Amino acid sequence: MPTATQRLLPPDALARLANVNLVARWVVEGFIGGLHQSPFHGSSVEFAEYRPYVPGDDLRHFDWKALGKSDKRYIKKFRSETNLKSYLMLDCSASMGYGTNGLTKLRYAACLTAALAHVMIRQQDAVGVVLFADRLLRYIAPRAGPRHLRDLTTVLEAARPTGSTRIQAMLHHMAESIKRRGLIVLLSDLYDEPEAVLKGLKHFRHRKHDVILFHLLDPAELALPFSGLADFQHLETGEKLQVRPLAVRAAYREALTAFIENYRRACADRAIDYQLVDTSVPFDRFLNQYLTARVRKA
Repeated sequence: MPTATQRLLPPDALARLANVNLVARWVVEGFIGGLHQSPFHGSSVEFAEYRPYVPGDDLRHFDWKALGKSDKRYIKKFRSETNLKSYLMLDCSASMGYGTNGLTKLRYAACLTAALAHVMIRQQDAVGVVLFADRLLRYIAPRAGPRHLRDLTTVLEAARPTGSTRIQAMLHHMAESIKRRGLIVLLSDLYDEPEAVLKGLKHFRHRKHDVILFHLLDPAELALPFSGLADFQHLETGEKLQVRPLAVRAAYREALTAFIENYRRACADRAIDYQLVDTSVPFDRFLNQYLTARVRKA
């Protein structure tokens, strides 16, 4: 019987992700040699700069060649490359249970989260997962290693949509809880007050975290393709509404575009990486394209 990891990450998906990495855009803190630039200096991987020698400095870093050539005394400084500690925050509210063609937003997000974890653990980064709705549902602290990936995928596969959306409260809670700067990834349909969500994300940036926002929407939510007289039900409140989609389609698409562009502009202003995700695009293909583009920018 296939494992949770195999069900969320089939072999063809893993093959598509074999040659991509996730690189931090900002300086991070960590301990293990990896792909990411650290704010700490010491005898490590990458030469950073020279500075004048001061009596008492460690002579192991003294540049004797510079002394011989110019009679000037310099100390070499190095910038270490460290692992990235990441927190993948998955919105499991009831609205994430919507989906067409047999694929809910939550299932897609679980696969995307598992794929992100796979990529980061492969590059020796520590990954944690936060499942939430109107409350914290599950928290797994960041770790690395194949066994940890199995634990994460088991939890992700078991995730079920429940409760209402309260993104802001969870963002502020996690921002106060996480002490070391690292990477925060939020996966959500963002059916909450935009300003409240953006305040929570800004809290992370204020604490020097790198932040990625994956805004997941089903293709039916993007296009409103329905015809005739249709019944719509709010998945979190149970409220029902009967409308003719053709009569409201233009206004709906205009409002949705404004909603998306508001997030796009606000995230750009806050140095947050915003990505709209159409769940009709295979998650591994989307992630491959996104990570490839992110490395170029970095």
